[in-house]
This record gives sequence, structure tokens and C-alpha cells, in this order.
Amino acid sequence: MTRKKTTEKTRSRILLVLKKDGPQEAGELAQQFGITDMAVRLHLYALEEQGDIYYCTLARPKGRPAKLWQLTEQANVHFPNAHAEFSTGLISSVTEVFGEQGMEKLLDVRFRDQMADYGEQISSSSPLKDKLETLAAIRSREGYMADILPGTGQNDYLLVENNCPVCEAAKSCSGICAREFDLFKEILGKDVNIKRSEHIMKGARRCAYIISED
Repeated sequence: MTRKKTTEKTRSRILLVLKKDGPQEAGELAQQFGITDMAVRLHLYALEEQGDIYYCTLARPKGRPAKLWQLTEQANVHFPNAHAEFSTGLISSVTEVFGEQGMEKLLDVRFRDQMADYGEQISSSSPLKDKLETLAAIRSREGYMADILPGTGQNDYLLVENNCPVCEAAKSCSGICAREFDLFKEILGKDVNIKRSEHIMKGARRCAYIISED
């Protein structure tokens, strides 16, 4: 692999880690990648210069403040966005031609199709953990970069989506997020409790759902 390709791969990995795991110090990134702190800083400064990341300082009880690197809004171009411009334009056109009721009917059809698709892959008789792992795999294929993490309770799980490939469309149509929440409730079963704890549309880094059984 050429030096240029190695550099590009490392910087892409940095962006991916910041997207999935949130703000990181240079030392944490260096440890993950098996390179020196100085080497990772050179990559960070380059990404900062092109506008993809920035840092904020975090005071410590002792020693120098920590630099926490995180993504800028511009960095979203490096992740799936499901043709944002086309989607927002289509939503605007549908609403203009068919009104809000027409948009709701379109969302109903999308919900029905997703239910059929997800239902073929997620067995209603499977344990909750298996359902969630399959759901995360489906969502990741769709560009949501989903993971299942342990929850704070003994029987809780955390479904996180580190990317929103329909973010721009969701800004234009709040019904998209509402229907996705309904989709999760329906596909996981009526005995499952779901609470959205983080929401990209409200300024969070990711969307997260606390999920547990009754």
C-alpha cells in the first residue's frame, strides 16, 4: 500500500472512530491505531485544516487540559446520507402537490414496506437480544452504523445509531423519525419498552434507544 493510501485510510479510520465513539484524545486514538501520539496528531491537524474536525479543551484536576477531538457538521459528507438533496426536494414536492395528508400516506406505505422487510428477517419468537442484533445489522446495512450496547439496568439494552443517512430529509419531515420509532416498537413486540434517550435531530451526536422487556 502506498504512503498516500495509508494516510487516507488512517484519516478515514479517525473519522469513523469519532463518529461511532464520540470525542477522543489524541493519545486514545494513537493507542487504538498502534501509532505514536505525534503521528496521530499530524493526522488530526490535517483533518482540522480541511474542516472535518475540531477540538475543545477539558479541564483536569491536575496537569494540562485535555484536547477532545470531535467531528464538525461538514464531516457528515464522509458518511452515508441517502441522497439528501434529492430526498428533501422530493418531500417538498410531495407536500406541495398532495398536501400533508399525501405525505402521511407516503409515510404509511414506507412503514408498511419496512415492516414487511424487517419482519422477514426478525422472528417474533426470538429472544430480545437476538432481535436487537438482527435489527442493528439491518440498520447498519441501511447506513445507520448501529450497535447494541449493554444498558444501565440488568435487563436493559441500548440501541445506538451513530449516523443518520436520512438526516436532511428528517429535518424537512418530522414524521420520518416518528415512524421509525413506531417501527421499532412494532417489530420488537408489544411487551418491549422503548425510550429514545438521544436524538440527532435535537443536537445529540447519535440516536439512542433504551430497550427492555416488561
